[in-house]
Amino acid sequence: MKLLNLVAPLFVISATAVGMPAIAGERDPLFVNMTADQPHRTTMAIQFSKSQFERGHPVTIFLNDKGVLVGSKANARIYREQQSALAEIIKQGGVVLVCPMCMKKYGVKESDLIDGAKIGSPELTGNALFKDNTQTLSW
Repeated sequence: MKLLNLVAPLFVISATAVGMPAIAGERDPLFVNMTADQPHRTTMAIQFSKSQFERGHPVTIFLNDKGVLVGSKANARIYREQQSALAEIIKQGGVVLVCPMCMKKYGVKESDLIDGAKIGSPELTGNALFKDNTQTLSW
């Protein structure tokens, strides 16, 4: 009986916590992990990020896996629209990080990156991803 008295409140607390929806605050940061290189999917990721940034959410877009191709000036013909939107986000104070391992895999050089994009590191990327109350999405 004593065990039941100890376990029952924990069960109620656990069940309540699991059933509660996450509610984003007005200024919670957004971290978008963009692995896509398809123009439509990348436009969706960037435009969603931009709209949240305009609503006051600090935004970090992490170009990861094939997403690094979008951040390369060598691909400006294919990703003109996406690069323009990323440049606007950067200009207004948003952050675009690029995965260094993925850059190497896909042959993207640092000199090829769009202006203002930063090469990610465990510290830089981790600080953005694990900032309190950060919401994350992936494309």
